[in-house]
Amino acid sequence: MVAWEEFARQAPRVSEVFLRRHRGTGNLCMLATLRSDGSPRISPMEPMILEGALILVGMPNTSKFRDLARDPRFCLHTATIDPHLADGDAKLWGEVVNRQDEALHERFVDHLVGIGGPDLRGQAIDPFYVGDIASASSIEIAGGKLQVISWKAGGDERVTSIS
Repeated sequence: MVAWEEFARQAPRVSEVFLRRHRGTGNLCMLATLRSDGSPRISPMEPMILEGALILVGMPNTSKFRDLARDPRFCLHTATIDPHLADGDAKLWGEVVNRQDEALHERFVDHLVGIGGPDLRGQAIDPFYVGDIASASSIEIAGGKLQVISWKAGGDERVTSIS
């Protein structure tokens, strides 16, 4: 598994599609986690890329964060608003780590306030999940063909064209 910065270096096409779709939906993604009985849960999430890291922070004590505390595996899917996928679509699979780093939290909060987010200054942020990425995929239309781009940590992107 790799941090966002390394993922973007190893998988530039997939990361570009992810970022384009992330911005295109106002940062909205869908986060898949596993419930205690092993069944899947899908929850809205507004992840952030900060200092080369994928940050998954939100309201504490929610079901999605209890899921991640128990089992750190996740899938993050860009919210699809166009059934024709003209702007593409991307998914990331990985695991989170609860990074308790007060200086990082302060920089995160300063950034959040700077973009018009909630003012969390002086508040503890726990959990503060940072996602490491194990694999990813995206789809996009290129040259009139659907292209599926897949990637696994440590490897190169693989492109499959579908007519």
